[in-house]
Amino acid sequence: MKRKLALIQMSCTHDVSTNLQRLTQKIREAAYQKANIICLQELHNTLYFCQEEKVDYFDLAEPIPGPTTNHFSALAKELGVVIVSSIFEKRAPGLYHNTAVVLDTDGSVAGIYRKMHIPDDPGFYEKFYFTPGDLGFHTIQTSYDRLGVLVCWDQWYPEAARLMALEGAEVLIYPTAIGWDPADPQDEKNRQREAWITVQRGHAVANGCYVVAVNRTGYEAWEGVKGIQFWGSSFVAGPQGEILAMAQEEETTLLVEIDLKRSEYVRRIWPFFRDRRIDAFEDLTKRYRD
Repeated sequence: MKRKLALIQMSCTHDVSTNLQRLTQKIREAAYQKANIICLQELHNTLYFCQEEKVDYFDLAEPIPGPTTNHFSALAKELGVVIVSSIFEKRAPGLYHNTAVVLDTDGSVAGIYRKMHIPDDPGFYEKFYFTPGDLGFHTIQTSYDRLGVLVCWDQWYPEAARLMALEGAEVLIYPTAIGWDPADPQDEKNRQREAWITVQRGHAVANGCYVVAVNRTGYEAWEGVKGIQFWGSSFVAGPQGEILAMAQEEETTLLVEIDLKRSEYVRRIWPFFRDRRIDAFEDLTKRYRD
């Protein structure tokens, strides 16, 4: 059972309408090239605003359904594709989430996922903006496949990937916004990027499934901040961790064909699910074993 994925790696501007216009064109181009599932990067409507804590940036949020989901819903229906988008969700006054929205081929909202792990690091002040997700780790069934959609910081947690796989995720998808502090030395930059790639390849291996990471690219700085150089490097890994395709730092759309039958084959020769000692894992729910 083969699928064609499209990963749209793009640099963003301050202007929402420009970003949406460019994304729309890139989605159309991917659909023309027979992509079935089109994946967008994290918070693709704007520059990455979490570089500072500023109340005015809450004005960038919108409800679901709202202008962005309505736009991509109509596009998904027109083109007959699945679109994985990423929204700054305004759920209620004072309650906001970092939310992935999956639009199905008929234009319906197949499901949403609210980012569960929220970072708070220099340049990534997400706890100021986002309430941790309350929907848990649940897959989203589309007209094509069952997707396990997670968001950025979630990609460092093997538990999140495993729970999605245990609920039948055939592909794990991570809309992402990750980059370097320009002041970091080159060796540190290399270590960070390689760690990011390695941990997600590990999710593919441990769960015998495909992993998709679609990252931002380009240098972004709001007024008064030093900015982030997003490293791109969007990639797809196969169920043995093999890199099927990887972008560099420039804008690009990766088109990758996957064969879901391969996941079944890999799980037969590496039966990690069979051999899990679920009778001995209860301490995983503890913060720390004292």
